[in-house]
This record gives sequence, structure tokens and C-alpha cells, in this order.
Amino acid sequence: MIPAVLYAVPAFLLLIAVEAWSYRFAPDDDERGYERRDTTTSLTMGAGSQLVGFPWKLLTIGLYVALWSVAPVQLSPTSVGTWVLLFFADDLAYYWFHRTHHEVRLFWASHVVHHSSTHFNLSTALRQSWTPMTSLPFWLPLALLGIPPWMIFLQQSVSLLYQFFLHTERIDRLPRPVEWVFNTPSHHRVHHGANHEYLDRNYGGILIVWDRLFGSFAPEHTPVRYGLTTNIGTYNPLRVATHEYAAIWADVRRAGSWRHRLGHVFGRPGWQPAR
Repeated sequence: MIPAVLYAVPAFLLLIAVEAWSYRFAPDDDERGYERRDTTTSLTMGAGSQLVGFPWKLLTIGLYVALWSVAPVQLSPTSVGTWVLLFFADDLAYYWFHRTHHEVRLFWASHVVHHSSTHFNLSTALRQSWTPMTSLPFWLPLALLGIPPWMIFLQQSVSLLYQFFLHTERIDRLPRPVEWVFNTPSHHRVHHGANHEYLDRNYGGILIVWDRLFGSFAPEHTPVRYGLTTNIGTYNPLRVATHEYAAIWADVRRAGSWRHRLGHVFGRPGWQPAR
């Protein structure tokens, strides 16, 4: 099984080139757009994520098939209802996957890669983790619902394709009904913001309604400062991929008790023991 996203890579690269060209001939300001080293790092992280992710996905197929085979009902892929259920179930799974990866430090160590750029453009969409294993638990219930595994993987790819186009500053707010229901570039700019009021907001994949339902929505109202609250200051892909795991290990080694060690691993990012 070849992930559908791989087929879109040529289009991704072309669109990145077009967007970069647009900044050259119609600049926004000096801090926006593209920076050569940053873009190179994002593309390298994307290539690495595909190299790691493909064999990992092959390994997970067996688990999805096993769960699907014991599901009380095996849903038909020819039914419109199955596809509708898949769309909403996948998007809800993505919401909780994404939220967990912001709220639990061990998961954040994987996802922080995507937020490590201080620029926000289409190449940022490709800055992905090299540790896809943390995503495994969130889509297993879909197989138990009886949705065929190939459909789950296909919908995951559809969601990722949609989200590629969210990573741009060249699109302003869309009409209000669209902004209310769907994730948009404006909503996703907020998600990538290091501004205090934007932290841990707008986790949605295709839909933004989950954020509205679960209280994690914030609109874009002030200029967004991209990156991390403390930026890592490196373009080295290996450091980008592993820096937070290294920081967790350093905190665990310094911790004075098992409660504190567990807090550093499973607490929120930035958690420190009370003094």
C-alpha cells in the first residue's frame, strides 16, 4: 500500500515554488515568506517522515485488520453511510490525536517538530515528525467500528492533503460560514502561534467544529508570532527531530523522585514540580 500523500509530492513542491515566487514579486514583509535554510529543513523533515512512516504503516496494517476482523459489524465500503461515518470519525480521531500531542509532553516531543519553524508557509506543512508511532492508538477504534482498514488509511491521506493548504499566509479569512465549520488558513495560523492567547488552540483537521464543541477554539485577531515559546535555534534536521526527547531525558535524570520523573514525561509541556 503506497500512501496517497506520496502521489501528491510533485504538486506540493510545485505549489511551494509558486508561493515562494509570490513573496519574491509581491512581498508581505521581511519576516514573512520563505527562508532558504528553514525551507530546506522542512523539506528534509518531510522526506524523513515518509521514509520512516511507510514501513511503520505497513506494520500497522496487520493490527487494523485484526481489529476489523473481530468488529461486531463489518461495514460495506460501497455504502454512502460508511463513508460519512468515516469522515466524521476520522476527523474526531485526528482532533484528539492532535490535542493529546499538545497536552502530554511525551507526545509533544514528536509533534513539536511541526511547530519548530518560525516561518509559516506551504513548506511548513511538510515539516513532520520522524516518530509516527505516537499516532497508533487514536484510529484503532475506527477499525473496531467495522470500517475497512484501507478506507481508514485513505481518509487519513485525504485529511493530510487538505491540511497542506492550511499552511499559508497568502489566504486571508474566508466567508463566515466556511470559517465557522471548516479549518481554514486563518484558524491554522492561530494554531501555529506562539502568542500566549494562541497557545494550544484550533486542533481540528478538516473541521473546526470540534474545537468549538470542546472549548479549544480561538479566532485570529492579532498578528501571529510563529514558532515555539522558546525556539530551538537550529536547522539541523536530527536536532529538530530529537531535541524534545533529549530535554525530557535530561529532566528525568535530574528529577528527585519517580513522581517528578513521571511528571516530566506525561505532564503538560513545560511541567515543573511545585517548589
